[in-house]
Amino acid sequence: MRFGRVLAWMLAICSLPGWAQVNYHIEITEPEHHLARITLTLPTSPAGEVVLQLPNWRTGRYQLLPMADGIRRFQAEDGEGRTLAWRKSDRASWTVSRSEPGALKIQYQVHANELGDRSRHIDDSHAYLNASGVLMYAEPWRDSEAVVSLSVPESWRSDSGLKRLGAHRFQAADYDVLVDSPIETGLHQHFEFHVDGRDYRVLFWGEGNYDAGKIVEDLKALAATGGRYFGREYPFESYLFIIHATDGVRGATEYRNSTVIQRPRWRFASREDHLSLMSTAAHELVHTWNVKAYRPRGLVPYDYQNDNYSRLLWFAEGGTSYLENFWLLQAGVMTHEEFLSRLAERIQRFMARPGVSEQSVAEASFDNWIARGGDYGNNHSVSIYSEGFMASWALDLWLTKGGSSLQALHQALYRQHALPESYGEADLRRLMQLLTGRSAESWWRQNVEAPLLLPIDAWLEQLGLSLVWPEAREWDPGWQLGEEGADLLTGVRRGSAAWEAGLTPGDRLVAIEGLRWQPGDWAARLGDPEPDQSVTVTLFRRERLITRELPWRVQPKGAPSLAPLASTTATQRAAFARWTGTPWPFDSEPGK
Repeated sequence: MRFGRVLAWMLAICSLPGWAQVNYHIEITEPEHHLARITLTLPTSPAGEVVLQLPNWRTGRYQLLPMADGIRRFQAEDGEGRTLAWRKSDRASWTVSRSEPGALKIQYQVHANELGDRSRHIDDSHAYLNASGVLMYAEPWRDSEAVVSLSVPESWRSDSGLKRLGAHRFQAADYDVLVDSPIETGLHQHFEFHVDGRDYRVLFWGEGNYDAGKIVEDLKALAATGGRYFGREYPFESYLFIIHATDGVRGATEYRNSTVIQRPRWRFASREDHLSLMSTAAHELVHTWNVKAYRPRGLVPYDYQNDNYSRLLWFAEGGTSYLENFWLLQAGVMTHEEFLSRLAERIQRFMARPGVSEQSVAEASFDNWIARGGDYGNNHSVSIYSEGFMASWALDLWLTKGGSSLQALHQALYRQHALPESYGEADLRRLMQLLTGRSAESWWRQNVEAPLLLPIDAWLEQLGLSLVWPEAREWDPGWQLGEEGADLLTGVRRGSAAWEAGLTPGDRLVAIEGLRWQPGDWAARLGDPEPDQSVTVTLFRRERLITRELPWRVQPKGAPSLAPLASTTATQRAAFARWTGTPWPFDSEPGK
């Protein structure tokens, strides 16, 4: 139905003179109030109705967003400046009526204060403009060339992954490219470097305790590693890193040849914070191939008004998370000890998540558009990121055992299924079989279609490693506490002592064993109860005082670590080298 309407529109438009580009003008009108004025000009349109739409979601975030709520003062004119009638036809659509063919000019105001959503943000120092949240489109012109110009304060500098036409003017081949190429304009620190014939730019917005020189140096090493991973086959000629030093928000989003990374302004300086930033940068650079250059069926082409379903988001997102620290290790940005420490944290979180037994990564991928997260998500669901990471590890080892590699799989996907093509589950299994010479059906059923049941200890042994837990123990009630007074339960882990005692999020702790509740080392205050004993917890629920008996349980105090086995074989050391792409780094005694 939609195709028929679009085809009719295309035929009507092509019969008119002046088939040409779509023009956008963005005027930052009141930056201190987060406001801009947008003018959109369609050079030719037939008589009848024209539907202008703003996307209901943005790429990189698989969730519907109320972005159209930021639109006000919509108006439409014909080429002679005459006002045209219009109506709001759904949550993100404006239908304009016209009796004669010709040019069409649309104007509207955008309120842009969604920095944390990474959709749009304007203030007196910059504007971050993702077309999904700023620029409307009309479906018949979606494939038309678009030009964007900006009116900004004189001291501002504008940059984007788009083709530059001037200081504040850019060009996109079509609306899909426009959506995948945010514009950053404002007051920045700006750096450039070159790797393997590619140009890279780095913009810093906001004050913070970052060392820009060190960040740029490590990004350069990362860029070289990414190019080597894909055999120096690139989907871009230039790449833009946009780094926001912010207050209260954090996160990142990938685009076709750029990324935006947000961190609290005072969370850059320490080694841990620097590695966190670099892991995020690596994640987004991996995405330039995995998701942006080739992506699952269901996401090609994007449907900007509706959910875009795929059962492969675990591979698109979790698979990207899996590669990020390998790239940093191979680039020399991260040490082996740091790499293994982060892997140990992943393993610990996986083992502690009850939802692992409840949902497969394929189901989580399809349902990601409605995923709730929080207490329910932890207990009954898995994440396309964290559990997708673990499924990707399983895939990596399966491919290696078959004489191939995860790297070979990604290269094959890029060469055979790059946009405008896409790949499905059957395509992925076909490539797995092609690379290894064995059927992927059984592995797929066990690790993708069913909840993950992973032989992690056996995997680690094959790699010459073991998971080492601290000997010290601490009380493990199995609850999570909110910030407010640290007495409000925000989560209760399924199967834990608190779960068995019937505690639930929203309960507010009052006392334990008659002693007033306050955060601290409760094992020291209560002594060391026997394993089969319990403790009495007093709490408020619905404003009434109640008591519950909690079984006394303990867990290792602190995080586990990954260490080399005391004695390793040449086979184990070689497996580690193939897995990491780096030589065996430890001085353990070789086995006989």
